[in-house]
Amino acid sequence: MSWKEKLGLVHIYTGNGKGKTTAALGLAVRMLGSDGKVMIIQFMKAPRVYGEQRKIEECGARIESFGLPKFVHGKPEPDDIEAAQKALQRAKEVVSSGEWDLVILDELCVALGFGMLDVGEVEEMIKNRAPHTELVLTGRYCPEGLFELADYVTEMREVKHPYGRGILARRGVEF
Repeated sequence: MSWKEKLGLVHIYTGNGKGKTTAALGLAVRMLGSDGKVMIIQFMKAPRVYGEQRKIEECGARIESFGLPKFVHGKPEPDDIEAAQKALQRAKEVVSSGEWDLVILDELCVALGFGMLDVGEVEEMIKNRAPHTELVLTGRYCPEGLFELADYVTEMREVKHPYGRGILARRGVEF
């Protein structure tokens, strides 16, 4: 049995602490280092804004970002919901295709938390993934019902963050 035939588990990286996307990208680098194929679909992140987007492509991953160049605060606007739904449709295609060894659905849980996507649709996507596709969901607000479908659940807990001292997001660290 090849190492790729042992893939197919589901990871969730959630919680209020920093490091969810960072952990997923670390796994992407590990998969790329083993000659695996990696696809990253970003919900709620605009293309070509974040430092990881360009560099991870240079390493051999494919990344598609469906967010708009603004943050969602409070109730999402119709264009935010439309972008999240487009991302989910693309995610369904990718996850079921069998073409990718690792698929990361970055900030999917945030889109769920804001009510932009239907949890049942996400559950069906997870259940219908290709058998040897390792799947990672990231973001705050992950519905606990998805935990039952996951093999790994990691909750990042904020103990201390410089934002509390007025230090805003910094290039190269938070984005």
